[in-house]
Amino acid sequence: MGFVAITLLLASMRIAGVFSFGSIALHGGDAWRMGAWWGAVFLFVGLFEEFSFRGYSLFTLATGIGFWPSAVLLSGIFGLLHHLNPNETWVGALEAGATGLLFCLMLRRTGNLWMPIGFHAAWDWGETYFYGVPDSGYPANGHLLNSSFSGPDWITSGGTGPEGSWLCLALIVLLWIIVWFSLRTKNHPEPSVASFSGMR
Repeated sequence: MGFVAITLLLASMRIAGVFSFGSIALHGGDAWRMGAWWGAVFLFVGLFEEFSFRGYSLFTLATGIGFWPSAVLLSGIFGLLHHLNPNETWVGALEAGATGLLFCLMLRRTGNLWMPIGFHAAWDWGETYFYGVPDSGYPANGHLLNSSFSGPDWITSGGTGPEGSWLCLALIVLLWIIVWFSLRTKNHPEPSVASFSGMR
C-alpha cells in the first residue's frame, strides 16, 4: 500500500508535467544489492519511528487523555521533528504530521502496528531507492531511477521531496477515506486504551 501510494503521487505529478521518471541508474547485481540494503534501512526506520510515536508512547498517553488527543499531540511532534531535516518545508512537516495521524488511524483500525510499519517502510523505500527522489529533504545515492522535478514549488516541493507537495495532502485525504471505510469493521467503539487490541 505504501509503494502504491508513492507511485500514485509521482504518477499524478508526471501527468501534471512536473516530474520525470528518468532513466535506470542501476543494473544487475547492483540494483538488487542496493534495493535490499535500502529495504533493510527503511524497515528499521519504520520500526523505530512507529514504535516511538505510535507504540508505547501513544499507548501510555492514551490511558490518560484518550486515543485521539494523544494521536494528535504525538503526530504534531512527529511533524515538527521532520521540519528539522535539511530542505524540509512547513508544508512537508504538516504533511508528515498528517501522515502520522493516518498511521494512528491504521493502528486504531487494525489494533497493531504492522500496517503502519509496512506502509512507512514501503513508502520510504519507493521514494528513496526505487524512484530516487528526496525523502523529507534527504536526497540519497544508490537509487534505481534518475528521476527529476521541474515546475513550481507548491506542486514539486522544491528539494523536500514529493511529500512536500500539495498533491500529497490530497493523497493523504484519499488514504484516510480508504482506510476509514475498508477497515471499518476493525474499529473499537471508544478511543481509549481498549484501542490497543492485544496490548492490554
